[in-house]
Amino acid sequence: MSYFDEVEEAAAYIRACVPQIPDVAVVLGSGLGAFADRLDATTKLAYTDIPHWPASRVIGHAGTFFAGRAAGRRAAVLAGRAHFYEGHSLETVTFGVRVLGRLGVKMLVLTNAAGGINASFMPGTLMVIDDHINLMGSNPLIGPNETRFGARFPDMTEVYSKRLRAIADRAATTVKVPVKHGIYVGLHGPSYETPAEIRYLRTIGADAVGMSTVPEAIVARHMGMVVLGISCITNPAAGVLPAPLDHNEVMAVAAKASEHFIALLEGILGGL
Repeated sequence: MSYFDEVEEAAAYIRACVPQIPDVAVVLGSGLGAFADRLDATTKLAYTDIPHWPASRVIGHAGTFFAGRAAGRRAAVLAGRAHFYEGHSLETVTFGVRVLGRLGVKMLVLTNAAGGINASFMPGTLMVIDDHINLMGSNPLIGPNETRFGARFPDMTEVYSKRLRAIADRAATTVKVPVKHGIYVGLHGPSYETPAEIRYLRTIGADAVGMSTVPEAIVARHMGMVVLGISCITNPAAGVLPAPLDHNEVMAVAAKASEHFIALLEGILGGL
C-alpha cells in the first residue's frame, strides 16, 4: 500500500467517526494537552485505533485524536505528535497533517514547547511564530512528489499566515494574555543544544528552539492549508542561564502556562 493510500485509509476511518469536517485543527505540544478537555460534544479516537497513525511515545503527549466544538468552531485536536528524534521518517512525523489535509481541514494551529533563545522571553511566555528556520537536516517533501497532496515546489514566503497572526494578536488583547512574536528554529534533537549552538542560533536570528512544528508546517503549506504557530517558552535555552536543562521542567512550566494558553487558543478560534 502506498503512503497516499495509507493517508486516505486513515482519513476515511476518521470521516466515518466524525459527522462534520472540522473548520480548524490544533496540534498540541508537550504539556499543553489540557486544551482538549475543553472541547464540547467530543469524539475521541486513540491514535492506535486509526489505521497507520503513528503512536506518540513521548511524556506529555496523550496520543489521542479529538473532534468537537471550541469557541463555536468545529475543531479537531491532536493531543500528541510523533517526533523525528524518535527515529520516525519525516513522512511518518507529518502523517497526521496529511490526513487532516485530505479530510478537508483548511486551517492548522501548531503548538509546541520551546526553549527561549531571546533573553527577554521568560518561562511561560507565549510566542506567535512569524517564521521558522529549518535546521533538522532534512525536509518532509524529499522524494517523489505526490501531486494529489500538492505541487513539487511549494512557495514558503508566508508559512505562518499574516491574517491568523493578526487574529492571534487581537485575541491576546481581548483575553488579556500577553504574547511575543519571533522566529522558531527546528533542530533534530533529542539532545538539547549546546551553549555554543544557542549563540549561533541567536546570531542567525532565532528567538526560540524546538524539535517539532517545522516539518508539519511545511507539509501543511504543501497541501494549501493556512498555518498559525504558537510556542510556549518553557525554559531558557542552554547557556542563557547556568542551570542545566530538564524535560520535567519543560512539562511543569507548560502546565503552569496552560490557563493562558487555553484562553488564547479559545480567543483565536472565536476570532476566525
